[in-house]
Amino acid sequence: MKIRKAVITAAGKGTRQYPATNSVQKELFPLVDRDGITKPTIQIIAEQALQSGIEQICIVVQPGGEKQFRSHFVGLGADEKHLFANKKWGLKQSDLLDQLHDSITYLPQTQQEGYGHAVYCAREWVGDEPFLLMLGDHVYISASQLSCTQQLLQAFSRYQKSVYAIKQTPAELIYLFGTVTGERIDQDPPAYQLTRIVEKPDVKYAREHLRVEGLPADTFLSFFGMHVLTPTIFTILENHIRNNIRQNNEIQLTTAQAELCTQEGTIGVEVDGQRLDMGTPLGYIETQIALAMSGAFAMETERFFQRHAKH
Repeated sequence: MKIRKAVITAAGKGTRQYPATNSVQKELFPLVDRDGITKPTIQIIAEQALQSGIEQICIVVQPGGEKQFRSHFVGLGADEKHLFANKKWGLKQSDLLDQLHDSITYLPQTQQEGYGHAVYCAREWVGDEPFLLMLGDHVYISASQLSCTQQLLQAFSRYQKSVYAIKQTPAELIYLFGTVTGERIDQDPPAYQLTRIVEKPDVKYAREHLRVEGLPADTFLSFFGMHVLTPTIFTILENHIRNNIRQNNEIQLTTAQAELCTQEGTIGVEVDGQRLDMGTPLGYIETQIALAMSGAFAMETERFFQRHAKH
């Protein structure tokens, strides 16, 4: 079954990037992409989804947040195109913005009830089909010829069940991520039949319950920040919302994913790439550096420093 739809969550308040987020949604913060073109973060993420074969994108936003996103995803008007007469890259970007505009639907998360609740807001839009889920403040940089989303979608095509992108993560960082364990079922790419999923465990718990055979000592498998989910996830989330099943006072997606693992069985697939969270000041800087060091932009950056080293 082909995955046609992607949900991107972008409904957070952006408190970690305050006060810049007073006027600009953090997902619209600009980054210079690997192709050397300056884009808001959400565009980099949406482009990767479309390039992977996704046809429709839903962005879950905070109430009133739609206006900021819509104002960006608009191509050049006829009276503006003459300014780009000698800039073919600009005209190409304008066409891409129009394509993205036609592909994107916006849905509000009317209450800040957690990540799981934000995903649930897209239930009717997704309908009865599996979908790709991405984070609006994460940039995904592949280390292979296939993008991170392509790697994940290929895995779903192989296993035909919910697939969670995962990454080997050192013990000192697992407090930041949902962490999983399971039995390896494939080598290329490494894939696991998952048996347990825990949201942001401490190291002691992970050492006792989340070790995976074959991994280096004090290395665990944690979420990469993108998933392909079957619509059963919405049934589970609806039950959690109706019965007020919360963790840390929020409707958690990870809790629902653990239940989905029990009900249907889920696969974890190691993605060959980086997950970068631009939602913090340090993460924003790290994301820009990572983009600058990869792709065509890396060559331009190297030439820039070579020129200036001569002076």
